[in-house]
Amino acid sequence: MSTGIIKKVAGPLVIAEGMRDCNMYDVVHVSNLNLVGEVIEMHGDLASIQVYEETSGLGPGEPVVSTGAQLSVELGPGLIESIYDGIQRPLDDIMKVSGNNLSRGVSVPALKRDKVWQFKATANVGDKVTAGDVIGTVEETEIVLHKIMVPNQVEGVIKSIRSGEFTVTDTVAVVEDNNGKTHNLTLMQKWPVRIGRPYQKKLSPDMPLVTGQRVIDTLFPIAKGGVASVPGPFGSGKTVVQHQLAKWAEADIVVYIGCGERGNEMTDVLNEFPELLDPKTGHSLMERTVLIANTSDMPVAAREASIYTGITIAEYFRDMGYSVALMADSTSRWAEALREMSGRLEEMPGEEGYPAYLGSRLAQFYERAGRVITLGSAEQEGSLSVIGAVSPPGGDISEPVSQATLRIVKVFWGLDASLAYKRHFPAVNWLTSYSLYVDTMAQWYKDNVAEDWMDLRARLMSLLQDESELEEIVKLVGMDALSKGDRIKLEAARSIREDFLHQNAFHETDTYSTLKKQYKMMQLVLKFFDLSTAGVEKGADLNALINLPIRERIGRFKYVKDDEIDKSFDDIIYNLEKDIDDIISKGEE
Repeated sequence: MSTGIIKKVAGPLVIAEGMRDCNMYDVVHVSNLNLVGEVIEMHGDLASIQVYEETSGLGPGEPVVSTGAQLSVELGPGLIESIYDGIQRPLDDIMKVSGNNLSRGVSVPALKRDKVWQFKATANVGDKVTAGDVIGTVEETEIVLHKIMVPNQVEGVIKSIRSGEFTVTDTVAVVEDNNGKTHNLTLMQKWPVRIGRPYQKKLSPDMPLVTGQRVIDTLFPIAKGGVASVPGPFGSGKTVVQHQLAKWAEADIVVYIGCGERGNEMTDVLNEFPELLDPKTGHSLMERTVLIANTSDMPVAAREASIYTGITIAEYFRDMGYSVALMADSTSRWAEALREMSGRLEEMPGEEGYPAYLGSRLAQFYERAGRVITLGSAEQEGSLSVIGAVSPPGGDISEPVSQATLRIVKVFWGLDASLAYKRHFPAVNWLTSYSLYVDTMAQWYKDNVAEDWMDLRARLMSLLQDESELEEIVKLVGMDALSKGDRIKLEAARSIREDFLHQNAFHETDTYSTLKKQYKMMQLVLKFFDLSTAGVEKGADLNALINLPIRERIGRFKYVKDDEIDKSFDDIIYNLEKDIDDIISKGEE
């Protein structure tokens, strides 16, 4: 254990001398207040330390003590439903100790030491186990079965194991390795946050993470184990999009990181999630959620650590074979914390003052996502999907954080302020957004939804592109210059925008659309387009086609309940064909 003294204090950066025996990323306790910090740079016996708490009042000569260990998180029963700060300190337990205002130097264990859990052993004495093998389970909440795994680098034969009631620090099993050394296994294990947890192999991203949001699932899907970015200016709905994905995405576990956003946004999450019912289980959404809150008024350095804390917890649940969705809101604020620390270290700045290593740090974070075969003899499949919000100043995505993110992620949901001002939500711009997973997942959609899903999707995209070009012509020469066929194209595109892409997050039916419903909605819009185009060619009255009363029902199809979809769909198609035939007949007369 290395001990030194403070030489200089500059905001969250403390420089200590006499720290020659320290290692990079060691956790240290700074001053007599025991503030938590992490070594981020070494020069001889000088250590640069980023302190995760307020440093006002610190001065030269105060002690700095190294723990000799990297910043690690505690992984075990009790993670679900917890609210942590950026370095995994439980905010509810801290409040019991220090009241509503966080005190400096408060030390509270991440997992409650006095809570007793019911452990059911699934392995037996004499079983040969290796890292990642499940030796038992704990029912953490009514919908999450917490699997107790053999820690990394432990391999051998189980000498003793027992079911019963235990705290997270009690020994539940003893494993003897090949060298005769015994390892006591508890319900809890630790893992350094800056190192990704190991797995056997990564799988191809060929199945979608179904979110129930039409613009995402149909036009710009994200794969299970994929990475997506949601950039957008202030007020364009980034946080609501992330809340929707946290509520509805096809994930067993949700890890929500509020890193550097306003405190009231995290308050919304904390107020909403306990009241929301999980559609799959009927229980509170909080029963499968871990929250990490490091808002804009909390220490800057801890904001930098918060995304690593979050993704390590997410990897732990992935290793149990679960599908995990991680929301980081927002990586721009995380990058600003990097920039501030880099400036204090007097490093050579890159573009717009961000450090030169911004891109590599972002890549290290996003690359920890993936669909994998986990460690252990069972070879389970687990996935970790990462959705990062980006808040570019003024909505300008040419700035460094957005550009560095776009080089890494495969899905770009570009939020548009002009769409948000028109009250079109989700305000995802269909002309600038993209998904590079579409081709790899095409077969899944054909096998699991409909043979012609990709064809319909391509036609939808084509109509939206054509609308953009036709609108330029209309601005120049007016609507009357367009042919009847082009007018029908514009009407079909308007129907796609207003009826299909627009989705109400606060409507009990429209907030989530099944893939079957999305497919039927695509069919309805394209059926109207095809029949109307054929009708115009046969001399049907254009205004009569555009003002068909049945179009109101096509628009309101998104509010139809799931058990009435087929009946309503068949009825609309029947009336649509009948009405257009009537208009064609009148035109022929």
